[in-house]
Amino acid sequence: MEKIIVYIIPVFLLLIAVEFAYGYVRGRNTYRLSDVMASLSQGMISQLVALLSQLFQVGLYSLAYRALAIFPAARFWQGALGWIAAILLFDFFDYWLHRFGHENALGWAAHSVHHQSQDFNFSTALRQESTVALLGWVFYLPMAILGVEPEQFAIAGLVVLAYQFWIHTEHIGKLGWFDRVFSSPSNHRVHHAVNEQYLDKNYGGMLVIWDRIFGTFAEEKEQVVYGTRMPLNSWDPIWAIVSGYWQILHSAAKMPRWQDKLKIWFKAPGWQPPGMEAHRPFDLELARRRYDVQLPRVRQWLSVLQFLALLAAASTLLWRAEEQSYLHLLVISAALLACFWTLGAYMQRRLGLALVLAIDVTAAVTAYALL
Repeated sequence: MEKIIVYIIPVFLLLIAVEFAYGYVRGRNTYRLSDVMASLSQGMISQLVALLSQLFQVGLYSLAYRALAIFPAARFWQGALGWIAAILLFDFFDYWLHRFGHENALGWAAHSVHHQSQDFNFSTALRQESTVALLGWVFYLPMAILGVEPEQFAIAGLVVLAYQFWIHTEHIGKLGWFDRVFSSPSNHRVHHAVNEQYLDKNYGGMLVIWDRIFGTFAEEKEQVVYGTRMPLNSWDPIWAIVSGYWQILHSAAKMPRWQDKLKIWFKAPGWQPPGMEAHRPFDLELARRRYDVQLPRVRQWLSVLQFLALLAAASTLLWRAEEQSYLHLLVISAALLACFWTLGAYMQRRLGLALVLAIDVTAAVTAYALL
């Protein structure tokens, strides 16, 4: 499966380049360099984390399949209708996982990474979460019980995920009847919005009919403002992953009752018990101000070169993952994560080039020594 990802990466990068060129020529560029680097870094980090969390990616599903499947290896699943059914089932259960990721504080802490970008383009699609699988595997267990084999389950998930790439764009308008049935750019722009009437809407991955059935559909009408209501305001990839959990811990620490300290993890995001000071009203105009750090041209080019080097190293690890021991995967992934952190710090102008190179070389030498 990792090799399929490596094959897909150049296709995604080519499409990103095409969208950027189209927007540039049309005078409607939707890309900012640092934001793109941050989103693509999260995409690669999520793949590294997936290497280390195979138990949650497909392992527990495989165990459930072997122990609980009612129709294991049924001929139906191998035919065309079986594959269509597997994809539709994955999309249906993905709707509920996605909804959990917005309507539960713990789920949002994991999923919010995908929404942190204040831009909306093809690179945003690759800004994938790293910790959702730790919770999300439970939602797909009905597929294992029905007899969908683990390999078919993984491929169905890849199809649903790959479909969602093209709907992250501002350059495609409304599509008529298509918008009423499928997830589309218009529908998904609504999903990424912080506008009040758009919050927690349009969860469907491939099909938006789930939202129409379960009352979570909203049509795109007014201009969309992207991001999260508590903006990340950072290019730090590690902070991007842990900030949601930190926010819950920070809020829980203020609560006097231990019951509320536990409840906050399972309530809706932003929940507070009666008597607590209310949050300040959300300011949509303030949310329009996008976080950015002005970088000299040299620092921009060096950031791109560092990212390309990290992309090549991470892709090589993914390609050779099946040949590596878990210790090798763990050590090399940790070294790459340290290097992705230096990239974020460099774009944020917290580190100079000399210190970035020193940390990157130290991470590489340490990994080599440990192995």
